[in-house]
Order: sequence, then structure tokens, then C-alpha cells
Amino acid sequence: MSKAIRMHETGGPEVLRWEEVTVGAPGPGEVHLRQSAVGLNFIDVYHRSGFYPLPALPATPGMEGAGTVVATGDGVEGFSPGDRVAYAGLPPGAYAEERLIPAHRLVLLPDAISDQQAAGMMLQGMTVQYLLRSTFHVKPGDTILFHAAAGGVGLIACQWAKALGATVIGTVGSPEKAELARKHGCDFPLLYQEEDWVSKVKEITDGEGVPVVYDSVGGETFLKSLDCLRPLGLLASFGQASGPVAPFDPALLAAKGSLFLTRPTLMTYTADRTDLLASATDLFDVVQSGDVSIEVNQTYPLSEAGQAHRDLEARRTTGSTVLLA
Repeated sequence: MSKAIRMHETGGPEVLRWEEVTVGAPGPGEVHLRQSAVGLNFIDVYHRSGFYPLPALPATPGMEGAGTVVATGDGVEGFSPGDRVAYAGLPPGAYAEERLIPAHRLVLLPDAISDQQAAGMMLQGMTVQYLLRSTFHVKPGDTILFHAAAGGVGLIACQWAKALGATVIGTVGSPEKAELARKHGCDFPLLYQEEDWVSKVKEITDGEGVPVVYDSVGGETFLKSLDCLRPLGLLASFGQASGPVAPFDPALLAAKGSLFLTRPTLMTYTADRTDLLASATDLFDVVQSGDVSIEVNQTYPLSEAGQAHRDLEARRTTGSTVLLA
């Protein structure tokens, strides 16, 4: 029998149970995948807690993984048993030794990228790809602000933005995380709990502010992020690790300089398979070129997903975290 993490209710990490499951034959358009590595992401916490409800319970969480094709269902083209593949996004169900998944969500892995690398970078890396190349097209000479610069998304973003010719300001939670971010291309790591980082951003930009702020922290940083923008600047609010953003009057955006606000998601940006393949290819290219290195700084047995969640929520992790199936 195969095993998976199952949730029969929402709540804290204790609701994540390691149970035997049955994986049936793949249906039309599906692939039976044996996984070796599964990515840990903050959206998994939202699903576990019920903040982002899963379609039904019991359920297996997880949005990212890598492994080997075992079998394919009718109508599947482009994949064969033995192929190494990876994925990120819907449908959930990654916290499993084996699973069924729609073939159109999979991408073939280059030989140079390991399963652990892939599991640690698909969701986070393609998130960075759409943020830097689509939500706001970062170009040489831009100065950007990226919150949680020492996290999995942040470390990738610092490297990628630096390779694009940008100056990177990042917020971090400790001196150790500041040094980690600096080593990965962050020009100005700011300790958000100890410094007036809004004033620092204005100082770094000679009072002008930045054209874009990438904010995955949410409630704690949202209003201050707006204060860091120059007129006509864009706030990309793509997460809420500190809690949801409180309701506000949209007139505030006008008062602060006709600002733009977006709440983007990877699922929207990669809903079309053509866009999914383009995003993955772009990510694979920057990793294989050496412009971006993927730091898998923590690994846990898949059966210990609950502890991984505790460490993630306590901000004890840096870079990417992978659960080993």
C-alpha cells in the first residue's frame, strides 16, 4: 500500500496524518506518478488551516512535487513510464508517495535538474517568473523591494532580479537572514523588525520610492509597502504570511500617488498549458545557466510534514524545504 498525508479536518499541524491510501489506475488524461520529493509552501498552511478551503475532506494537501511516471491513462501524449517530471499548482494532493495527476499539469525535467531541486523550485520559481517577467517587467536599472527576501521565493527572486540588472532591496527577520539574502543578490537587506524600513527605502532611492513592491507578508506590511512606492507604482500582494490585509478605502491608492494594486496567483498565470511550459522553460534556463541556484536548506521525511509546517510557520526555515517521499 502507498502512504500519504491526509487531513480529516482543518486546524494545526496535528491534523496532518500519515495514512495508507489506495492509488487506482490513471483515468483518461491522467498520469500515475511515483514521487520522490515534495515541495513545502505557505499555501499548504492555508489549506491545512482552512483559510483557503480545500474542495472536500478528507484530503491530501500539497501543490508541488517531482518523481517518475508509472503509467499513463488514455489520451495522454508526451509522457511515458520512466519519465522524470515535476509540477506545481492545482489540483492539490502532493503530500503522497504516489498520486494521480492530470497530464497537462506536468513538465518533463531536464537531466541537469534533480528531483529535490525541482520539488524545491517549481512553485516558488514559477512564482518568481511571473512576478518579475509579467506582473511587473523588471528591467536593468530598476530598484525593487521584495519582502521575505531570505525565504524560498525571496532567495530565487533576489538572484533572478539581480541577473536582470535590478537593484534589490529586501526585508528579512534576522541578521543571519540578512547575510543569506545578501549572498544571493540582495543589495540592501533590511531588518523589518528593527529598522524603519520605509525610511530606508526612501533613503536608498533618494526620496523617490520604488516602482514595485512584492509583498507576500500581508497584514503586517501592506500599508507600509504602499508608502515605499513612487507615484504610479505597483504593489504585488501575492501572499499573507502574517495574516490577511485589512479592508481599506481604494481612495487611499489615489492619495498615495495613483498607485496600482494586484493580487496575482501562479494558478492564473499558468492556467493555459502554453503559459505553463513557457514559465517552466524560463525557470529551467536561469537555473541551468547558473544565474539562479536553488537552495534546499531543509529536508524532512514526508511522514513528518507536521513538523515541517511548525518550522515554516515559526519562520525557522530559509530557502526551499523539501519533503522526501
